[in-house]
Amino acid sequence: MYMIFRKLLLQCKFIVVFFLNLSINFIPVFFRKHYLWLFNIKLGKNSTIHRGVRFFHLGQVSIGYNSTINFNCYLDNRRGIYIGNNVGIAHNTKIYTLGHDLEDPKFSTVGAPVKIFDNAFLFSNCIIMPGVTINEGAVVLAGSVVTKDVAAYTIVGGNPAKKIKERNSEVAYTQKYQYWFAL
Repeated sequence: MYMIFRKLLLQCKFIVVFFLNLSINFIPVFFRKHYLWLFNIKLGKNSTIHRGVRFFHLGQVSIGYNSTINFNCYLDNRRGIYIGNNVGIAHNTKIYTLGHDLEDPKFSTVGAPVKIFDNAFLFSNCIIMPGVTINEGAVVLAGSVVTKDVAAYTIVGGNPAKKIKERNSEVAYTQKYQYWFAL
């Protein structure tokens, strides 16, 4: 009886996540912060999550101010995602926090939170793997697969992502991209 109740409870959680992912597209940008709060997803002042963004779980996402997550991003928030202030995440980026232990005969799950600190920028189609920290001002180039931490003010690219060069540490822009019907 306990197992049936547990499976039913888990299925209800999946239904709520499905509803969140479906309904967020119909909530105007200026109401999304309050709407996401209902699902324990924290969105700071002047930050935006655009249409098509999909969550894998409820809660465990904290986004600072002036940050933008563009359309069709995938946020696997089962182990937690921290996004700082003035962070830009371009379209089709995937952030994972949980995977499987390939060496374990039982293929058990392993994971860790992902942290993206202030003034970082992730270009389109990046993949960020579980437990990665992208430090302040770092840039991840388009299509990169990030499997290890990225140092502050470093530009990385490739699969797996490798250091390309250092970035200027004088950041003088703000990620304010709050359009009602942005791409």
